[in-house]
Amino acid sequence: MSESTSHPAAHREPTHREPTQGEFTLHEFTADDGTRLAFRTTGDGPLLVCLPGGPGRAAEYLGDLGGLSAHRTLVLPDTRGTGRSGAAAPASYRVDRLVADVEALRRHLGRERIDLLGHSAGGGLALLYAAAHPERLDSLTLVAPSFAVLGLPSDTEADAVVAARADEPWHPAAERAYRRMKSARSFAEAAPHRLAFEPLMYGRWDEAARAHAAADQAQRSLSVSDHYYAGYQPDGPALLRSLAALRCPVLLVAGALDLWPTAASAAAVVRRLPGGTGLTVQPGAGHYPWLDDPVAFTATVVGFLTGRREAAGPVPLA
Repeated sequence: MSESTSHPAAHREPTHREPTQGEFTLHEFTADDGTRLAFRTTGDGPLLVCLPGGPGRAAEYLGDLGGLSAHRTLVLPDTRGTGRSGAAAPASYRVDRLVADVEALRRHLGRERIDLLGHSAGGGLALLYAAAHPERLDSLTLVAPSFAVLGLPSDTEADAVVAARADEPWHPAAERAYRRMKSARSFAEAAPHRLAFEPLMYGRWDEAARAHAAADQAQRSLSVSDHYYAGYQPDGPALLRSLAALRCPVLLVAGALDLWPTAASAAAVVRRLPGGTGLTVQPGAGHYPWLDDPVAFTATVVGFLTGRREAAGPVPLA
């Protein structure tokens, strides 16, 4: 099975041009504790706040989310300690403490409510924000979210997903790296195995995927990665009760080939989220569905957001 034809359902049609660095506008604001935080904006249309994952990876890796910027003004914050945002006490990097930074960003944007998207570990942060501030959301989009904040597994049937890709030429090395990543006690310990493992995180391991994976090291703060969940004790039942107060629409997008979360994990968690939560499993997609098939990803998210209350007005500069 060749790299170029292994998953025909995934395609990267040239329907959009990825913005260059100069087409992102940099802004700053001040967190409640005085830390200077940065975010970039790109695109046109109503605001969509997009929380990056990693954990500890600068928002640069999100790009313009497969052309989503043609429909929305993307607000892309760098988590404190990453990218252009200032460093702070490592204890403040913990996921539940970052909720205050999201709320400070909402206030800075001057919005009573926001449309919120979170990817990977940023999806977990988005869930915590939704539980703490349900009245502040117009919609919640979870893209390949981690369920660690809920104390629920993200890797149900992950070994079967790995085994299903055994015909790929990179599979033996990637599987060995996957086992080492799983047994690592910290992100720093896992880091030497990350690049060999990365083919398992994409629908197909082509030039675009390799470039995206190679950028990880420069974009990641291992200090933020290792403190993101340090000392965090999830109270899943309480969080799920809080999330039940959500009155906004919720969509979860999972990749059929993703390992964290697997489609099986996503389906199990959706049943425990607020009634009416939608689940889309994107065929041929891994952990970054906007790269594996930007056309399908953008259609899914735009379709979900269509009809939501749209707040007009410019993004304030700082």
